[in-house]
Amino acid sequence: MRDTPRPEGTLGDIRPGPPQLRPGRALAHTTGASGSGSPHRSDSRPPQTPRGARRSDPDGRLGTTPPVPGRPTSLLLLGLPALFFALITWQVVTDGPLVGLDETASRALVRPGPLSELLADLGNVQVAVPVLLAALGYLTWRHRRTGTDHWWLPGVSAALLMALVPVLVIPLKVLTARPGTPAVPPATGYYPSGHTATAAVAYGAAALLLLPLLRSAGTRRALLVLCAALNLGVGFGLTRRGYHWPLDVLASWCLGTLLLTALWLFLSRSSRRTSAGTPSRRTDPS
Repeated sequence: MRDTPRPEGTLGDIRPGPPQLRPGRALAHTTGASGSGSPHRSDSRPPQTPRGARRSDPDGRLGTTPPVPGRPTSLLLLGLPALFFALITWQVVTDGPLVGLDETASRALVRPGPLSELLADLGNVQVAVPVLLAALGYLTWRHRRTGTDHWWLPGVSAALLMALVPVLVIPLKVLTARPGTPAVPPATGYYPSGHTATAAVAYGAAALLLLPLLRSAGTRRALLVLCAALNLGVGFGLTRRGYHWPLDVLASWCLGTLLLTALWLFLSRSSRRTSAGTPSRRTDPS
């Protein structure tokens, strides 16, 4: 019996070459149609969730636009100051061992003079609050000029935070009733330091609001250094002049850090929501 050879094609199939891919089908290990080089794609689209391309939100979850603080940073800036503030307050109220060390350090530090007086005055409401108001005015002018959505929100938030300082500090002064140093007239209500808290929130909030407007990394670094120097100067001046115990200043720094971190998180989330709610502009293909 003679074997009949299998025909190369069927009747009506006029394609001389090998079979072509059917439209809409993809092979598993061929490169993309546009030469993208992706081994498992039939087109040039990138993978849906490329590693490293997804961004994190303020709590570390995926899908947000930076810059925003991550979860470890938020916990660190909120948890540690709160813990230290609670520890210092407990020691002051119970007259614990830290109070004895605090009084010893104060006796070694107190040396009244013109410089310490000048540095302490930087924490006055008449000095620190106008600096914050000037930053708020400039920020509001910039945002209105550029047509920024919710241009009023950062300024109002910082102003409310500043108004919150006496609401928190004055009741603590009454509850703790800590006497002052020997360098001041006999009285109570020196814990925590209101001048330190005022300077921390006023100068710190001004720096936080102005940082996004500065493009140069060196300028931003200089602003942060200036803010830290002002607050360190106020704390040093208050303890050097004898207006406050060192623990009074440390507690107010912890309180200021908590308030500024809350402002930072709030503004970051608000900026993210505004960016997410702004419709993207598409170019007309024609």
